[in-house]
Amino acid sequence: MIRSRHLFRAAALAVVAILASACGPALQPVNPAPVSDAAWPMPADVGGPDASAGGSSDSSCDPTASLSPAGASASSPSVAKIKARGKLIAGVDQTTYLFGFRNPKTGNLEGFDIDVVNQIAAAIFGSAEGHVQFRAIPSSQREQVLKDHQVDIVVRTYSITCARLKDVAFSSVYYVAGQKILVPKTSNAESLSDLKGKRVCATKQSTSLAKIATDPAHPTAVSVDNWSDCLIMLQQHQVDAVSTDDTILAGMAAQDPTVKVAGTPMTTENYGIGIPKDQPDLVRYVNSVLETTRSNGTWAASYQKWVGARLGPASPPSPKYK
Repeated sequence: MIRSRHLFRAAALAVVAILASACGPALQPVNPAPVSDAAWPMPADVGGPDASAGGSSDSSCDPTASLSPAGASASSPSVAKIKARGKLIAGVDQTTYLFGFRNPKTGNLEGFDIDVVNQIAAAIFGSAEGHVQFRAIPSSQREQVLKDHQVDIVVRTYSITCARLKDVAFSSVYYVAGQKILVPKTSNAESLSDLKGKRVCATKQSTSLAKIATDPAHPTAVSVDNWSDCLIMLQQHQVDAVSTDDTILAGMAAQDPTVKVAGTPMTTENYGIGIPKDQPDLVRYVNSVLETTRSNGTWAASYQKWVGARLGPASPPSPKYK
């Protein structure tokens, strides 16, 4: 028995010796390969400037003048088609806090623009419940989904411009915003003129991107699909600022206490509801709904709920008709 134990112990020690010789000197630590700081991942489809985005420099028309709601009818062809379908199909944002975002607790879309969609659906069906099909789209697809009739309306912080009116129709103005900048609270920048050579983020095909790309200070325009991508890039120090409408920036500042909205408005952005160009009856009907929301306090209640505490008091813009 004792002899067997000695033989077993000897065999075990031999195995250990073989393994040790194969792995290198016993108890010798191995230095890991040097590792540099890992880079933050970039959002998908990050691009450069597009000076023609949104066509904000085109002044060949009065972009704020829409069709009068006179003669608007729920039995007109476009409205009747929506009613027969049982759903209003709306192109919206799901990434812009306060205007169009998905509530993480409920999974529902919420915000000022979402309220506008629900108000139109309620006018058509008597209630918006179960009668809205939201389609989340990036800002660069707003015109295309209307031209292709993939949606009935687009309500997505959508500035009316003469260039866009060549491809789609718009309702009367339902909200007026202004372009500012969003920077870290440690920054002294107040406008694009303070960001010469700096990287400034905006979404593709937006009037904000056009302003950045053509500004005399020559900041470096960085384009992304969604505004939430701009906020992420600012947080990761991949851009120095975000520049767009104060409405959108207010939502970013509400989400991140380390950033601030700075400066005075550089532009006037008149938001309208995008509608296919060949559906003037739907334009008139939507304008009639907007008239009601202005006069019955619905607009004011929605504004106060989502925006008032961050941007101060405001009244619904007065409509202008052709």
